[in-house]
Amino acid sequence: MLLGLHLCEFSYPGAPGSIAPVLGQTLRTADDIGIHSFWPMDHFFQIPFIGEVADPMLESYAALAWAAGVTSRLELGALVTGVTYRHPGALVKAVTTIDVLSGGRAWLGIGAAWNEQEARGLGLPFPPLKERFERLEETLHIARQMFDRDPSPHTGPHFTLEQPLNSPAPIRRPPILVGGAGERKTLRLVARHADACNLFERLGLDGIAHKLEVLAGHCADVGRDPDEIARTTFGMLGSPSVDEAVDRLGALADLGIDLALVDLPDATDEGVFDLLAEVIKQIAPLGRPRPPALAG
Repeated sequence: MLLGLHLCEFSYPGAPGSIAPVLGQTLRTADDIGIHSFWPMDHFFQIPFIGEVADPMLESYAALAWAAGVTSRLELGALVTGVTYRHPGALVKAVTTIDVLSGGRAWLGIGAAWNEQEARGLGLPFPPLKERFERLEETLHIARQMFDRDPSPHTGPHFTLEQPLNSPAPIRRPPILVGGAGERKTLRLVARHADACNLFERLGLDGIAHKLEVLAGHCADVGRDPDEIARTTFGMLGSPSVDEAVDRLGALADLGIDLALVDLPDATDEGVFDLLAEVIKQIAPLGRPRPPALAG
């Protein structure tokens, strides 16, 4: 089992001047102790259940590009990009650029978007939910086409790309992670188009197990082996002991979770990385054989 780092708060003492040095040290330490990946959330405003709307928030793709330059092993993705926030051609180009400049470490994390306040605040499109899911499915088609170096024209219900050229091509075809637990739409899109899913830990073990069963059913409908799909979760780390963290993550591994993404209670606390280093060693043997997106 692998551990990933999700960060959603940048209100460090002395911000904004302190953000780059603190975040840089956090990511270099994460790189050194064997954390698998870094996943900033793709928001422009701070979200309500984390802090105040005007709290510092980094644009995710600029942050990921910067992170590529201060790390050497961490894989890099957004958890997750709101589909309406960027045109799909430009989004795929950004992810590909990060992949090339990081030596093949980029992921595309994407979902249907939900934060209307930031979209309206910055003048970004925010159509009704039905259309957002239509755009999500079309964007997944475009991403796969461009990652696979197919420049043939795309004409769909929402996007027309006359020449979806993607040069330079990615060093590694970026795995596609679709975030969300909706059983009728989101998990069906995972089965059809994605390399990974992401579920909230707050669903509980029974809830996660149920969502994975639903995903397996959608995979059966399209003739896909569900074991090909990387199963990931997101949860807050809190302040556990090593044993408590290993027990918690081990229970997820028993369900078949491959990668647990955690948010740190305090990224400036060096002690939390000592704990994580030991946790990473103990959970490494747990779980099933790694699916293709995590096999490298």
